[in-house]
Amino acid sequence: MSKVGKRLSLITEKHESVVRDYLGRVNDPVFPKAKAAELAKEWGYDYWDGDRRVNYGGYHFISGYWTPLAQKIIEEFHLTSQSSVLDVGCGKGFLLRELLELLPGIRVIGLDISQYALDRSPPEVRGQLILGNATSLPFGRNEFDLVVSLNTLHNLYTFELDVALTELERVARQKYLVVESYRTEVEKANLLYWQVTCESFFTPDEWLWWFKRSGYSGDFEFIYFR
Repeated sequence: MSKVGKRLSLITEKHESVVRDYLGRVNDPVFPKAKAAELAKEWGYDYWDGDRRVNYGGYHFISGYWTPLAQKIIEEFHLTSQSSVLDVGCGKGFLLRELLELLPGIRVIGLDISQYALDRSPPEVRGQLILGNATSLPFGRNEFDLVVSLNTLHNLYTFELDVALTELERVARQKYLVVESYRTEVEKANLLYWQVTCESFFTPDEWLWWFKRSGYSGDFEFIYFR
């Protein structure tokens, strides 16, 4: 088993600033959790821009919203305008759009399984986003200076995790991923209530076991539903 990188805290503050009605999502009379999950896993309109009781309720680019995270990533991984970054699970490419704004000339590539999201990405990055899956990245070894994957790998089944983690390790010299986790029974219940696409529910120790087993040596961050 390989040595895993550092535990970071780049996105936690933003995640914890959101107020969530956990029981409301489970018990909603129109979109109960099971129905919301079925719609969300189509990765189309309902997931991104449909009713808030299904998922985002309208995922639109807001200038500056992703800037603090993009700036933290630039500083943490010493990125420059000559760097290259791959975002696995890029969605509509908003983070990449902010990186490009902060570092003109940087090479940014995004990959996502949602054609709906890619078609609605900002024009500045649309040509650099491709349809694909985290388990099969169409890039060479160490092709990128950094690969990021935010809130994506927990949507995979366990038999896919090994492959996806190995792929992240392969394509970049530096790695940073964020996954959802839980430390208490309350956080576990809240995660189960809230998440409509998560398939892999693990404690931090279990995630670290997966990282080591797969040879993932990059940095990571866990977010929790308090």
